[in-house]
Amino acid sequence: MDFAPFLGFAAVSLTLALTPGADWAYTIAAGIRGGSPAPSVAGLCTGYLGLTAVVATGLGVLLAARPALVAWLSVAGALYLLWLGATTARGWRGAGYHANAAALPAGGALGDFLRGAGTSGINPKALLLYMAVMPQFVRAGSPLPVPVQTAVLGLIHVVITVVVYALVALAARRLLRAAPRRAQIVTLSSGVIMLGIGVALLVEQVPVLSGAA
Repeated sequence: MDFAPFLGFAAVSLTLALTPGADWAYTIAAGIRGGSPAPSVAGLCTGYLGLTAVVATGLGVLLAARPALVAWLSVAGALYLLWLGATTARGWRGAGYHANAAALPAGGALGDFLRGAGTSGINPKALLLYMAVMPQFVRAGSPLPVPVQTAVLGLIHVVITVVVYALVALAARRLLRAAPRRAQIVTLSSGVIMLGIGVALLVEQVPVLSGAA
């Protein structure tokens, strides 16, 4: 069996995971709080598992054929990022390793998990990866059925994100736990980044939605 498509997609996936964005901003904010960042990272990866299931079952093809629907999903993701960014930035003054509820809104492990799943599950960058990039690595002549290939590719991305985001969260905690002032700046920056990405995504979808109207 030819493993080249899987290795090629792994390289693309790693590049994407290493690119700072909304997921990074959320992971860093979760990492510098008190408590474990594991629920947040698990939530992010669960969102990617959901996208893997959507694409593997063939729903991704239907979505790709409806640009307006994808645009509305992107708008939903942008609005979610705006809310999460505003909530994160609002708690910057109390941010730090010992501020259990400062960097992100209260809600415990379940709340962290759900916010993480929402961040990645409707992240337009993730939609692009799964809807546009992933199909290019599926081979019709492979001994594996297309849904199985898609599932494997999706799981490759999940594994890579688990490692990368866990390291990001731990690095943020190690570097900033002893520097409350720096933690405040990073928390505020994380919120601002999410707000900026949300605004940019909304602006990007205006031409698509205008053309579909």
